Amino acid sequence: QVQLVESGGGLVQAGGSLRLSCVVSGVIFSPYTMTWYRQYPGKQRELVASIAANGTTNYIDSVKGRFSISRDNPTSTVSLQMNRLKPEDTGVYYCNARFSALSNHWGQGTQVTVSP
Repeated sequence: QVQLVESGGGLVQAGGSLRLSCVVSGVIFSPYTMTWYRQYPGKQRELVASIAANGTTNYIDSVKGRFSISRDNPTSTVSLQMNRLKPEDTGVYYCNARFSALSNHWGQGTQVTVSP
């Protein structure tokens, strides 16, 4: 059974930092593209950052220079370091592991709240 367990969310003031982690079990981690999404109430999930199996990273424009995604294959962990947080970064952050359309898995989400 594939499991993605996120941690690290919480409440922080604007300008602060948080580090999200996602530990994956039940699959061989290294070939998966790992992605962090976030969702605002009443809106669709949006891709925040991704890291491919070869280490290539991708970010939405609004977080470039502030967020950094990384992976550690031996511990099957993907992390998202979030610096200089803004109130508009508030949302539920979800971890996604994708190898193919048939092998696409989600975590339960972790709440990030940034106060003004």
